[in-house]
Amino acid sequence: MSRRRLKRGLPLKAGAIELPTLAVALTIYVGLFASTWWYAELPLLFVAPLASLLLAWYGSLQHETIHDHPTPWRAFNATLACAPLTLWIPYAIYRESHLRHHRYGGRYLTVPQMDPESFYLAPERIAALGSWSRAVHGANTTLFGRLVVGPALSVAAFWTAEIRRIRAGDARRALIWARHLAGVALVLGWIVGVCHVPCWVYVGLMVYPSVAVTQLRSFAEHRAHPDPRLRTVVVETNPFWALLFLNNNLHIVHHAQASVPWYELPRLWRGMRAHYAGTPLVHQGGYAAIAATHLFKPILTLEHPVRPPARAERPVLAIECESVE
Repeated sequence: MSRRRLKRGLPLKAGAIELPTLAVALTIYVGLFASTWWYAELPLLFVAPLASLLLAWYGSLQHETIHDHPTPWRAFNATLACAPLTLWIPYAIYRESHLRHHRYGGRYLTVPQMDPESFYLAPERIAALGSWSRAVHGANTTLFGRLVVGPALSVAAFWTAEIRRIRAGDARRALIWARHLAGVALVLGWIVGVCHVPCWVYVGLMVYPSVAVTQLRSFAEHRAHPDPRLRTVVVETNPFWALLFLNNNLHIVHHAQASVPWYELPRLWRGMRAHYAGTPLVHQGGYAAIAATHLFKPILTLEHPVRPPARAERPVLAIECESVE
């Protein structure tokens, strides 16, 4: 199928529309509408955590749409989840970045400067850090630090890289950001202008915690290892977190079958689990067990401990990395 046909919105794949995912999308939008519309009537200690969880759930929905769910039409899927509700990252760039994360059959997973979702730092980056920055990045290797400073570090690193690209003359990137900022203006127009939610409340008590929740999920899902097949981890957790993360905690299955919808992952994991039972790739105690071990203890080193592979000439997996525009 040609790229031109894809952009006309023709089906990418055969198959039924995935109603569970559409139900999740409807629930998220209704919940966010209600929690902001009735913000003044609801206790802040209730509405802020609720909105944070809904925004984190929205991030899981965006992840599903990036993998061409819940319909055969990519344009519809993107429209379903492209609203910049968390403000900080354009959907088109998130899509590009995440599909790069899935390329090369896992060959570059966790490798800094090759895997855009790696939390390891390149040696030259570490050498350039001052003592304070090194301490902050070191704290980010613990769960407590990941939840507290991790969102700020991720956003700052992302924005810095994007500013460099735009200043270097990347007109396409600048256009994506212009569209994104227009969307942000609309979101804040609703949140601040219509619902009268203070901007600091939305950013500091709703958006920031939602990014922290997402980083809880990603905290243990990858680890450095010489064998790319042993770099992805499963966290077996309770139904609440599984639904919030749309089963992306079953990360081994997701990387093995990225085209499978979220509600099919548990069934596939039951068939795969015996192969991984008793290995460090399965956290059976869920996020509580991870917190008990790594709340203040690093889960990884700052520097990637494995020598990076030579750059491949072409992807092992045929996943296109085009943006949605």
